[in-house]
Amino acid sequence: MSHSPLPATLATDEARTRLHELTVIDVRTPAEYASGHLPGALNIPLDHVRRALPEIRRAAERGDVLVVCASGARSGNACKLLSEQGIVTATLAGGTGAWAADGHDLHRPAACDTRVGWSMERQVRFTAGTVVLLALVLGLLVHPAFQLLAVGIAGGLVYSAVTDTCGMAAVLGRLPYNRPRSTDLEAALTVLRSR
Repeated sequence: MSHSPLPATLATDEARTRLHELTVIDVRTPAEYASGHLPGALNIPLDHVRRALPEIRRAAERGDVLVVCASGARSGNACKLLSEQGIVTATLAGGTGAWAADGHDLHRPAACDTRVGWSMERQVRFTAGTVVLLALVLGLLVHPAFQLLAVGIAGGLVYSAVTDTCGMAAVLGRLPYNRPRSTDLEAALTVLRSR
């Protein structure tokens, strides 16, 4: 167990000094995880956290658990879900983005294991931009009603910013290239069971 109670949020420097005693769970998509993650982090995407509850609970009973994502939003949601199940965890302030910006190393799988992919934020920006452009072009060339699709996307982006949620990210996270291979998820759960 750690020397002091685990705060709800750890700064990157504090996390780095305590990394050897933490179980780190990265809740990003496998493609994001492959692009660089905290040393020793286990990839359990956010939509698989419920499946991993027994393993995360056991790991939290044996030591402190740090949950990370790209910026802190998804890991905050994961920590809330875990807290509702009585599991105490912390999130990394600013996520892996802040970790890298502060000069800390990110680990990447061997080249043959890497899935080339974009961060979820980049996927959302690309998809939203593409749909808006397509809607505007169709509105000019086919029928003005297509412009309502652009209005819907704009409204969704505003709602996403106000609520700090993202429905488009949830949908994109279900695409095949954003899903963990069952062997990868099982390997992460096996490591959790052994901690």
